[in-house]
Amino acid sequence: MKKLLCGFALFLASANAISQKYEFQPVKDIPCEPVISQDATGTCWSFSTTSFLEAEILRKTGKHVDLSEMYNVRHTYPKKVYNYVMRQGHAQFGEGGLSHDVIYSAKEFGLMPQSAYSGLTPGSDKYNHQQLEKELEEVAKKNATSKSPDAAQWKAEVSTILDKYMGVEPADFTFEGKKYTAKSFLEMTKLDLSDYVTITSFTQSPFYSNFILDIPDNFAYGSFYNLPLDEFVKNIDNALEKGYTLALDTDVSEPTFSGKAGVAVLPENTADAAAILSEIKPEKNVTQEFRQHEYENFDTQDDHLMHIVGKVKDQKGNLYYKVKNSWGTDAKSVANGGFVYMSVPYLKLKAISVMVHKDGLLPATKKALKI
Repeated sequence: MKKLLCGFALFLASANAISQKYEFQPVKDIPCEPVISQDATGTCWSFSTTSFLEAEILRKTGKHVDLSEMYNVRHTYPKKVYNYVMRQGHAQFGEGGLSHDVIYSAKEFGLMPQSAYSGLTPGSDKYNHQQLEKELEEVAKKNATSKSPDAAQWKAEVSTILDKYMGVEPADFTFEGKKYTAKSFLEMTKLDLSDYVTITSFTQSPFYSNFILDIPDNFAYGSFYNLPLDEFVKNIDNALEKGYTLALDTDVSEPTFSGKAGVAVLPENTADAAAILSEIKPEKNVTQEFRQHEYENFDTQDDHLMHIVGKVKDQKGNLYYKVKNSWGTDAKSVANGGFVYMSVPYLKLKAISVMVHKDGLLPATKKALKI
């Protein structure tokens, strides 16, 4: 009997060691602006990258600035229509985009604070671009299939649609008692938009090359620096350690990515898919080959962008990236105040790319990339 009791006690101890509820502790916290919601839009790319630029302004100047996400969106939608029309429909059209689209927009059109341009029409307090996208797509498709489209006319139609659903942007505005244009406001932020680079890790192009990544939302044909997987992760870690945040493009279609649970994890055993959302379980070992395989069979796609602002660890010492999401803060639908704790294996497999200040890169990487 004594042996049976001892055996049962050992079993319970073993079970508790294997299955433990997550207890997270902060490891690295980099200041960022509060979590907000993209609402019913596919504009995570602007919410994440705008948050990234806000953190950069805070890092460089100590100033908290609430930038307008929709100002970037407003100036990117016409480019998406143009791309679709000029490729005669042989292109993707939709609300999606990537971090470099925000940088391109800011370089050409500047930035605005949220107080100057919210992108909401009078009486609206939440974003919804479903009808906006539908009407833009109608204009794009009609002119892409026309034998002789009138560019001046369809561009005017696009502008009218944007005014109707996003409001008219001001020519100038007042911020903290001073008058600015979008261009002079960008100058005030002290951001140097040429400082930002995007790194990734795939084998279809040589490592340390600069190439155009073949993903649907890369309509602007932005280029990416290619690194071996381990070096890709080391550069993310280096940036965070030095106080730089990163804009993240990743796949969130896995059942083990959960805003409601507040974790993104990669179970070694598929049978643990449900339990791992609340309990520590063994995770996969992700290799360069496995990452490439998942990308090329479409199990890894670029379907969401977020903002990496730090690290946490669980009670076993496993590290997770603290990722700021744009799904709001309602505790009924998200955990951790809207942040997601992403395990290292999940990031290694599912992160498409990250944008970071070039000084956040390892010196050896900068040298190899000739940055």
